Amino acid sequence: MKKQPKKHKQTDFSKAHQTYIKKLKKDKFVVIFFRIFVLIAFLGLWELFTHFSIIDPFFVSSPSRIINQIITLAKNGSIFTHSLITLGETLAGFAIATVLGYLIAVLLWCNEKARKIFEPYIVVLNSLPKIALGPVIILWVGAGTSAIILMCVLICIIITTMSMLSAFLSVDESKILLLKSMNANKWQILTKLVLPSAMCEFVSVLKINVGMSWVGSIMGEYLTSKAGLGYLIVYGGQIFKIDLVMASTTILCILAFLMYYLVSLIERKYRK
Repeated sequence: MKKQPKKHKQTDFSKAHQTYIKKLKKDKFVVIFFRIFVLIAFLGLWELFTHFSIIDPFFVSSPSRIINQIITLAKNGSIFTHSLITLGETLAGFAIATVLGYLIAVLLWCNEKARKIFEPYIVVLNSLPKIALGPVIILWVGAGTSAIILMCVLICIIITTMSMLSAFLSVDESKILLLKSMNANKWQILTKLVLPSAMCEFVSVLKINVGMSWVGSIMGEYLTSKAGLGYLIVYGGQIFKIDLVMASTTILCILAFLMYYLVSLIERKYRK
């Protein structure tokens, strides 16, 4: 007769698995708790120090004054107007730079000679401070939204191109040779191997571009704008109203976080 498997081993495995799952949940709870704790502690100390004049609120504002300023902006509706303008510019620059940078990287991968010719220029453009091109950009497309979006695109497109090109070139050469041995053409190698292999890097590029696109739009608004969060920051600095500067910066941080969170959701869905 065949021996029946021992049931206690499965039970032990189940208990060990449950213990492991509990530990993961506990660790996740601890991380979330301390994230919230650090934020509350920072804001609390900031409020206390300004309330007792340990630090001057004229220079650093305070959480309560920032909240009051945001409420004031919300009541007159300007917070929504300026936020939507900056958000629209950022999303436009983010989308254009990501698509164009990705396509340029694909073209450079397909043409080795073109890659060798243009690669040094791409490196130089990446090291160039984009703010130096501000006056030139205004001359090219005029002052206003177009100049801001172009600034955003210039900041993001080079990073997208370099990152994606590096990802394409890092694909396992032996896999490419295998496909070539099966008479696969360059288009098939690109679509069946190279692009799928670089998806993780593409998601990472999206995360990078989230931050860089906000930098680009705010830099553009510093140079030329009559509305937007960058405009409010500049205006608040000019009239020495730090509450307006900090309130605008807080709204900017919230919008940037929400955009980053959406990209993170895409990443989780893809990794599943």
